[in-house]
Amino acid sequence: MVQINLEETMKLIADLVSIPSPSGNTNEVITFVENFLKELQVDTYRNRKGGLIATIEGNDTHSHRMLTAHVDTLGAMVKEVKANGRLKIDLIGGFRFNSIEGEYCQIETQSGKKFTGTILMHQTSVHVYKDAGKAERNQDNMEIRIDEKVHTVEEVRALGIEVGDFVSFDPRVEVTPSGYIKSRHLDDKASVGILLQLIKQIKQEGIKLPYTTHFLISNNEEIGYGGNSNITPETVEYLAVDMGAMGDGQSTDEYTVSICVKDSSGPYHYNLRKHLVRLAEENHIGYKLDIYPFYGSDASAAIRSGHDIIHGLIGPGIDSSHAFERTHVSSIENTAKLLYFYVQSKLVI
Repeated sequence: MVQINLEETMKLIADLVSIPSPSGNTNEVITFVENFLKELQVDTYRNRKGGLIATIEGNDTHSHRMLTAHVDTLGAMVKEVKANGRLKIDLIGGFRFNSIEGEYCQIETQSGKKFTGTILMHQTSVHVYKDAGKAERNQDNMEIRIDEKVHTVEEVRALGIEVGDFVSFDPRVEVTPSGYIKSRHLDDKASVGILLQLIKQIKQEGIKLPYTTHFLISNNEEIGYGGNSNITPETVEYLAVDMGAMGDGQSTDEYTVSICVKDSSGPYHYNLRKHLVRLAEENHIGYKLDIYPFYGSDASAAIRSGHDIIHGLIGPGIDSSHAFERTHVSSIENTAKLLYFYVQSKLVI
């Protein structure tokens, strides 16, 4: 039975979520991944969008596979420097203002300087604002309180902070004794960590893959176009590895690998789905089939952009997506095992 180094995988995920990488500002985390793969002597290159592609040659060089996971995260940008010395923000990615209320954050200026702050309601103090609990959590009411002595527009701009500066959120990552990892940005850095460990296992065990396989670490998935390019003409199968969505009516949980059958883009390829289920059952891997109603992936972006490929989507089950996320080590393990067997299996066609 395949053995997955779960302790190393969990540490790698914790390292990844601790690197700020909102969509549009991902160079630091891409460099981290690049260096990780360089140590394994895996060939990589960056596309013009800033994503990273790693390739492992297989026995068959005429038919290719591609697996993706995205390293970009939710975040924000400075929308306005307010007269009171605080910052109005504009969101990057699909989430709600209430999910970041009270969150510590970091503002990175164009020159590279970094300042800390807290995202708060303007009407936070219950001793002053009668409607503190009822006021709408929106762009007009929420602001960043910068951890500097600033009370005017001029004082903020003197720090170098300006409209367009990126804002990242403190991940608050923690691995519990009971096997949970809770953090912001497990979507999708949990999957990135799993893919990197898979590549490491392939190299260490000297596994010869049946087909040349590309691993795309995309950096624009949260805004819709991370994995829609740099797909070789030889690519037959394209598997996105991204979080499984949990909630009312969902079968996905924090302990199995979620195999998506349909999301907002429509059904995923039926034969590939059946292939993934068969691999899971043959290898005693815990899995759940699910539909994600408000979701899109790098694989669906690739289909929309016109690529003639078979596409699929799997990933660890993540609770409270796009907020304070959590999953369990057993979901990481089941996802890693399914990928291990998938990359060594025959193509669907």
